[in-house]
Formats: sequence, structure tokens, C-alpha cells
Amino acid sequence: MVRRQLPRWSELRPLLRIEPPKLDLTERRLARAHSIGDLRSIARRRTPRAVFDYTDGAAEGETSLLRARRAFRNVEFHPSVLRDVSDVDTTTTILGRPSALPFSLAPTGFTRMMNHEGEPAVARVAEKAGIPYALSTMGTTSLEDTAAAAPDARKWFQLYVWRDRAASRDLVQRAKEAGYESLILTVDTPVAGARLRDLRNGLTIPPALTLKTIADGAMHPAWWFNLLTTEPLSFATFSRWEGTVAELINEMFDPTLNFGDVEWLREAWDGPLVIKGIQNAADAGRVVELGADAVILSNHGGRQLDRAPTMLELLPAAREAVGDRAEILLDTGILSGADIVAALALGADSCLVGRAYLYGLMAGGQRGVQRAVDILRTEIVRTMQLLGVRSVGELDSSHAALRR
Repeated sequence: MVRRQLPRWSELRPLLRIEPPKLDLTERRLARAHSIGDLRSIARRRTPRAVFDYTDGAAEGETSLLRARRAFRNVEFHPSVLRDVSDVDTTTTILGRPSALPFSLAPTGFTRMMNHEGEPAVARVAEKAGIPYALSTMGTTSLEDTAAAAPDARKWFQLYVWRDRAASRDLVQRAKEAGYESLILTVDTPVAGARLRDLRNGLTIPPALTLKTIADGAMHPAWWFNLLTTEPLSFATFSRWEGTVAELINEMFDPTLNFGDVEWLREAWDGPLVIKGIQNAADAGRVVELGADAVILSNHGGRQLDRAPTMLELLPAAREAVGDRAEILLDTGILSGADIVAALALGADSCLVGRAYLYGLMAGGQRGVQRAVDILRTEIVRTMQLLGVRSVGELDSSHAALRR
């Protein structure tokens, strides 16, 4: 028989944990996010479907993106125990300068479409976190305004080469004059990929007011209110556009881009030069021979060629081709700090994250981006501690492997 009794107040009092309610709705919302997946769920509820799908989706059957995420899930960590991991050092060197964390915030297009705070919010978070941020040619805040918003941030500029080469040269000069330290040339977009979610949603830039979007607006009034009551959506580096993303890319981007353009940029740009969109080892070696200081193994987040190589699987061959002549950065499919640690252990020098912080931006503006960075930082530290690793520089192939 179980004897029961009424609890005494002295026994109940230590169990009571009544916290005052958070009056700030954004703070309350973000406090529920403990992973990037949580931020994604919040972003999905708060953002019109076409805008969320633009960020979340990929090309055609989205096989490239699914494979990238599967590769990270297939990583097996090999921990060492009985190590003193009370103090873990997450600092590293990226493109010759210190970074507080082993990742950068990747260039993303149309960022103010995700949230009206846009690129300046992301740059400020990078400044506070002590990590680099890359502004895209397709950004919606000018090079100069982004630089002014975060004067002490490490700022990179990502370049798409246009059919109008004089305009491209002007962008390079503007980036130099505005204090951008590194130039990233993206090479995987000679034409637009088939992003079917965008086509099915009828996404235009800027989003058009149609019967469908007005109905969706009733479900997301805060997003539409912010869009319509702040400065009209414009672009960092070109005049206003009205049409689909694919139409813009096919109209403006230069499909004749070739290795000679890497040589031209190397002569025109005296800072670090990074080539983004490398998808085989031979190309990685070739651009390094032409003067690139780093390559970014990337299939554009799965948004260009579907069934493209998986970057984590390509990494060993790329490292063999590049050796220690240049840094290797990696993106696509990264949704946790453990993913970043895995990439570093398998041979990457650092990573870039894009979707992860955009989910945060959609969930809560600048504070949402900060939450994303904080989550990734916490996960990196915890993963390193559980691996028995005290610094980023200690990570190597003894700590992780890809299960087949």
C-alpha cells in the first residue's frame, strides 16, 4: 500500500519556478528556438509562403540539397575522453585574419524581402560576433550603406559578373572604396536553375499584390505591413527590377564567364580573392593556379544544378588538389554547429552559413540572426567538448568520418 499525504508548503516552495512573462513578443518567440530547425519553423509561420520557399527551396527535385543534408547526418564522430575541455577555443583564421568562430555569414540575395531589417541587421550581428559577412551583388542594401551600418565588421563582397562588364568593374571599384576586404566571385550561375517552388508560387521581385498574395497577406499581416511601410525594396548594385528571379539572372548575368575572368579579377583586386561555386577538384586546383586565395566548395545551396556533387564528399579530393596553397571554405546543407565541426574535421578551413541565419532573420529580424549565431556557437562548443577537442586547430580526420 502507498501512503499518501498532502505536501507541505516548505516542500512545494523550492519546486515553484514562476517566471515573469516576456512582454516583448519577438523575445518570447525567439526564446522558444533551441535549434536552427526551431527558427525555421517560426520563420515558416511568420513569412508568406513564396518568400519562405525562396529561402527554403532548391532546384528541380531538390536532390542536391537533400543529399547535402544526408551527408552531414551520415557523419560519425570519434570522441576522445578524459580531456580537459573546460575551456574551448573557437577562434580561427579566415582569409588571413582572425575570426571568433569558424564560419562566416554567406551572401544571400534579396535579404530585405525576408525581413525589412535586411543586410544591415546581418552585418551588425557579424560585427558583434567577430565573424565575416559577405554582401551579395543581389543584395537589397547598397555596398556603402551596408558598410556604414557595421563599420568594424569584416565585410566581403560577392560578385556576379554581368553582361555589362563596365558595370562589373564599377562594382569592384566601389567595394574597394567602401572598405570591403575580400572579393568573392560566384561561378556556378551562368544561367538560372529551375527553382520550381518559385515558379509554382509565382514569386516576383518585389512580391506583387495579386489575389493570391493578398489572401496570403491576411495570414502574415506583420510581414506585409513592414514591407509596405518601409523603404521600397530596391537593389544594392542595379536599378529596379520587376519580374522573376530566373528572368533577372538570365537577362543580366554573363554566361561567357570563364577562367580568363579569374585572371582579370586577380589583376583588378589586390585583396583576398575567393572563388565560390567550385564543384570538382580539377577546377579547385585551376583557380588556385590563377591566383585565388580560397575556394568555396558550394553547389549554391542546391539551387542551381540539381544532382550536383555533395560538397562534404568532394572535400577530400579538393583538399588534395589545393593542398596548402589556398583555403577551402564549404557551404550547402549546414544547419547546426555540429555540421560545421564535421566539415572542419574532414578538411575544410571554415564554413559559410546562409539559410540558417535567414531563418533567424525571418523569425525575428536582427535579434533572430543573433539567435541563429548564438545557437551555432553553443553547438560548436558543445560538440568540441564532447569530442574532447580544445581548439578548432585540433580538429582533423581522427575526429570524424563519413559512414557509407
